[in-house]
Amino acid sequence: MNELKNALINICGKDNVYYDEYTLDVFSKDNTEKLTFLPEIVVKPKDKYEISEILKFANEHLVPVTPRGGGTGLSGGALPVNGGIVLSVERMNKILNIDRKNFFVETESGVITQNLQDELENIGLFYPVDPASRGSCFISGNIAENSGGPRALKYGVTKDYVLGLEFVTAQGEIINTGSKTLKNTTGYNLSQLITGSEGTLGIVTKITLKILSKPKFRKLMLIAFDSVENCIEAVSEIFIEGVQPSVLEFLEKSAVKATENHLGKPFPNSDAEAQLLVEVDGMSEELLYQQLQAVSDVAEKYNPSGMIVAEDNAKMEEIWALRRAVGEAVKSICEYKEEDTVVPRYRMPELLKGVKEICQGYGIRAICYGHAGDGNLHINILRDKLSEDEWINRIPEAVKEIFKLTVSLGGTITGEHGIGYSQKPYLGIALLPQEIELQKNIKKLFDPNNILNPGKIF
Repeated sequence: MNELKNALINICGKDNVYYDEYTLDVFSKDNTEKLTFLPEIVVKPKDKYEISEILKFANEHLVPVTPRGGGTGLSGGALPVNGGIVLSVERMNKILNIDRKNFFVETESGVITQNLQDELENIGLFYPVDPASRGSCFISGNIAENSGGPRALKYGVTKDYVLGLEFVTAQGEIINTGSKTLKNTTGYNLSQLITGSEGTLGIVTKITLKILSKPKFRKLMLIAFDSVENCIEAVSEIFIEGVQPSVLEFLEKSAVKATENHLGKPFPNSDAEAQLLVEVDGMSEELLYQQLQAVSDVAEKYNPSGMIVAEDNAKMEEIWALRRAVGEAVKSICEYKEEDTVVPRYRMPELLKGVKEICQGYGIRAICYGHAGDGNLHINILRDKLSEDEWINRIPEAVKEIFKLTVSLGGTITGEHGIGYSQKPYLGIALLPQEIELQKNIKKLFDPNNILNPGKIF
């Protein structure tokens, strides 16, 4: 420990190396359930060169290194399950270059996602990837998990905007991938390999992202239904009518009620069994009104119990604040287990029905909400009054059944939260043994001593 401490102090300075009880506790957890793993030490380097030296030392002495962004992950990706070093990139928080002519931005890894979005929108530009934790998550964490969010429906996920990366390997080598061009077939696409690799192949230090022009207009509609089935069935119909929403979110009644209780303020039409939040955006206000009318016409076929159209920014932000609070509200009820299933969107009714039947069979309660437009359903299983033994024994079996159902419907076991630590027991449900072995071999090639975020994915 003394050798490790002295080495990190020599690299980063005494003020950036922490081993006090309070700091170790803070960095022992992320937003994943109640999991806690204490690191030996926390270090906050200022640049790629310090990270390189840290990894050279760690690789030589076989010390585990857990990269950490904002700590908002939901699959235990930032948990130091093997102890060792937690390496926080929070000091690397500069937006380096915004190129308005070529529509890209270069940023360090510790930039908060919303800060980047706000900076771009102030000059009429747009980075649409919109995770729920955007106010505190880091761009590098979005890279690690290939984050999505509500606007993935129209605009895609993180990988669709990554033009290039700078990262440091487990051996301390500084590698640059990709370019500042939209086309690039020069060798293997390492940028896409690193994106979504959950910090197990390298530590990202700089990112080049494609950006867009900011849409001039946005409109939002909240539609209430008397049945969950009608709500979900309306989703596919909206696309058949040729509408391309930027957001299409599903909320069941229990999620809405939990949000009301948590915030102490009313949610529109909160007694409805289910609701759809539909947002459209673009450069033509007239076209947006046409799209909303088409959505309304579809909804009318499924017996809506209420519709609200928000046209001004204040009303839209009010509704969005309620939607963004749903996850936190549900998780505040009691101990929980969150799953991140995703299926082709036309199979969401089958998934939702199956999840409810499985949970009922195990005597447990689940609250569901998520991104209906891309088939991504967040399933929050609540402990409620289950005993410790019941919670420990029932939940893994219920989750296994939910994942088998998901895969049978053409889906997979995580859409945007990653495998990390908490989901790795279920990886074999989604992937064949030979597919897992190929991925393990890639990990060995990048990190032969298994020091980078060990204990994750496999």
